[in-house]
Amino acid sequence: MVSRKKIAVVGIGYVGLSNAIALARHNSVIAYDTDVEKVSLVNEKKSPLNELDIVNYLANGKLHLSATSSKQEAFKDSEFIIIATPTNYDEETNYFNTLTVETVIRDILEINSNAVIIIRSTIPVGFVDFVREKFGYDNIIFCPEFLREGHSLADIFDPSRIVVGDEGPSSHSVAQLLLSSSDNKDVQVVFTGTQEAEAIKLFSNSYLAMRVSFFNELDTYCISKSLNAKQIIEGVSSDPRIGHHYNNPSFGYGGYCLPKDTKQLSANYEGIPNKLIKAIVDSNEVRKKYIVSTIVGMRATEVGIHRLIMKSGSDNFRSSAILDIISGLLENNIKVNIFEPSIDLEFFLGCDVENDLDAFKNKSDLVITNRITEEILDIRNKIFTRDIYGTDQ
Repeated sequence: MVSRKKIAVVGIGYVGLSNAIALARHNSVIAYDTDVEKVSLVNEKKSPLNELDIVNYLANGKLHLSATSSKQEAFKDSEFIIIATPTNYDEETNYFNTLTVETVIRDILEINSNAVIIIRSTIPVGFVDFVREKFGYDNIIFCPEFLREGHSLADIFDPSRIVVGDEGPSSHSVAQLLLSSSDNKDVQVVFTGTQEAEAIKLFSNSYLAMRVSFFNELDTYCISKSLNAKQIIEGVSSDPRIGHHYNNPSFGYGGYCLPKDTKQLSANYEGIPNKLIKAIVDSNEVRKKYIVSTIVGMRATEVGIHRLIMKSGSDNFRSSAILDIISGLLENNIKVNIFEPSIDLEFFLGCDVENDLDAFKNKSDLVITNRITEEILDIRNKIFTRDIYGTDQ
């Protein structure tokens, strides 16, 4: 019988919790977070996140998982420590704020100077080299994650690939650890240098954002020329080199990863000739402004926003494109009300929050939704959306 490894995971968000659950099937995992409410929920086998797979696995899975708000308890004897803390983009510095990651590394090394530190937070190119030199510790490895919100656990169980940003002595043990969390043992493992792994993450998400922006600009053209967007998208996507994925128009890309990663990659290009990378960021802003102007032109007295979330199966609406749409409508003095079951507030962004769906439908002259759901099909005649396929991608 193979002995279980002791692993600590720092951060009980989508990335941290999905990693912790997957690894806890075959290892002893302790999840660390400063949020005591999240810690308590995990210890009660309840999910602090609204993702069905995570909810079910915590409640019913056979997991060797506990949670703590004690750094000492989490780090002391762990062989591997995974960092999955947020690195939000700072608009003033034009760079990721990596303070949480650096603080965690310092805390780890004060308690345990032998652990292999695996960073799964998104970081700028060159960050691992920087912290290795800063802390005089080489056993820090970046392994980017490629998780979709609402499907994070499924993407851990069946990853598209595993990237290990290290070619030294610890790289294969890290690869084996990540493979142990996957149900697909034939998944491709890619070993790269540290900066190459950091670049893979940023370029991957920027490519996805570029594809979303392409089909959004195609859709803008169709609206402006009164053309059938679905027919054109079907014809374009039928080319196998292009394919039927990430081709469903939206109000703009959003969520936790794409906005900040595209901006970070653009910042990493400083001094390097480029047009396309910056254009991806600019295209998304242009799309949101166009959507606002289109809605304003409909001259509705009161506009209802159906859901703030970006994707089904997720309760996260941070950096959602709809937030900028709301701001644009308010700037045009349009009354806005919001239906969003995941928030328990009377007001949000200066707008009324209506918790009763029927009341929401009745009070809105025009209902705006990024993605159509069955619960509002009965008011299709007053819905504005650019959703063609009824899918997140």
